Amino acid sequence: MGVGAALTVLVVLGVLGGWLLAHGTAVNQRLINRSTPALIGAVRLDNALINQETGVRGYGMTGRSEFLEPYHLGVAAQDRTVADLRRLLTAEGVGAAALDAVLARAADWHRVYADRVVAAPPGQPVEVATTQAATGKAAFDALRAASNALQGELTASRAQAGADLVHVRTVRNWTFSAIAAVILAGAVLAFVGLRRAVSGPLSRLAADATRVSAGSFDHPIQPSGPADIQTVAGAVERMRRRLAAELQTSEQARHVLDRQAEELRRSNTDLEQFAYVASHDLQEPLRKVISFCQLLERRYTGQLDDRADKYIAFIVDGAARMQKLIQDLLAFSRAGRAGTAIEPVDLEQVYHRAVDSLTLTIDETDAQLSHDPLPTVPGHGASLEMLLTNLLGNALKFRHPERTPVIHVGADRDGDTWRLSVTDNGIGIDPQFSEKVFVIFQRLHSRDAYPGTGIGLALCRKIVEFHGGHIDLDNGYTDGTRMILTLPVAGSITPAALIPASRQDDS
Repeated sequence: MGVGAALTVLVVLGVLGGWLLAHGTAVNQRLINRSTPALIGAVRLDNALINQETGVRGYGMTGRSEFLEPYHLGVAAQDRTVADLRRLLTAEGVGAAALDAVLARAADWHRVYADRVVAAPPGQPVEVATTQAATGKAAFDALRAASNALQGELTASRAQAGADLVHVRTVRNWTFSAIAAVILAGAVLAFVGLRRAVSGPLSRLAADATRVSAGSFDHPIQPSGPADIQTVAGAVERMRRRLAAELQTSEQARHVLDRQAEELRRSNTDLEQFAYVASHDLQEPLRKVISFCQLLERRYTGQLDDRADKYIAFIVDGAARMQKLIQDLLAFSRAGRAGTAIEPVDLEQVYHRAVDSLTLTIDETDAQLSHDPLPTVPGHGASLEMLLTNLLGNALKFRHPERTPVIHVGADRDGDTWRLSVTDNGIGIDPQFSEKVFVIFQRLHSRDAYPGTGIGLALCRKIVEFHGGHIDLDNGYTDGTRMILTLPVAGSITPAALIPASRQDDS
């Protein structure tokens, strides 16, 4: 409403100012182009009449023709001036009757005196000029009176035009001063109004939003000010409520997850501790069983019947497999539990140590091993040696019966990751078992065909994941088996490195 009222006043004042400008221009044009030129024309007409009278009087007194030159010039000037005056006075709207009176008096003067004197022959004083001097003087005095009346009327008209111009300028100045005052008052009112109606509510809304963003999600946002700002404040308040509700739900879910994670961590720790203790503590009684079974085998083989010898052999074999299973389980439980800090490990040296540990099997199978230049990675040397030993051992174990084993260890860098591969030309693994082979105790072949406990690849995956990488079977390779594993480059922080040593030791 305030803006509308201010605009209405400004429009009215603007229209009035425009009219005053136009009117002032018209009055100024009237003064410059009509009133003043008309007054000057009346003065020129009076001068032309005086020149005529002077020429007529001189010619009448002397009869000399040269005295008629002012008369003829005055007549010509009268004709020109009358034409201009007629045009100006017609546009002005005043003085036309006075001009007609002047012309009528001029015609009388010419008729009763001037024309008769001019018509007399030159060479001697004109008798008419002497005898009719009084009549001519009276006629010319009347003419001068009419001319003065014309000048007086035009002077008054010019003065009125000047007064009108001064009045218009005064009104114009007051009008534009009023426009400036209204604009100034409107600016002040607009500033105050915007501050009260917009800036204040926006400041309060911003303060509330800042308080909420700082963490006070329970602080309500109060709508205030114009409807638009209240709409925005309402939308922000609804968003705050939604975020508060989502945050509360998230906090509850996080507490539940934290509790479950803590329970899972405790359960895993207990399971690992149990597996470690169980496998460690079972070693001693199992060694006794194996030792006594071997004593029975050595002492009583051939002294009992064949069935007893077979039973003793079964006991010895079962005890040996149990010992191997417990040893593998112990190794699996120890993987990823080293309390030593992560340090740079040269995989070249690790590879050679793994090959040395498999020398007997390599010689027996005439296996051909090769490798790319291997990098240095952050990790635990013993665990990485166990990793390569298991992968190379599997490649040798599951060799193709009709081919000489060919094994290659590759290494390529991919950004912050080393991509390692162990490729062989063995019997391969069906893609449908690509995940099953990494599950502990899962076997794809019988113990008679291929010995083992089914822990090897599960142990490899645990070691790789402990070092912040992952291991998978390359299902696209069909000429044997290719294991792809990734490890971080030297200087990278692995997830396992973030595990405190105290927790690793405790687990």
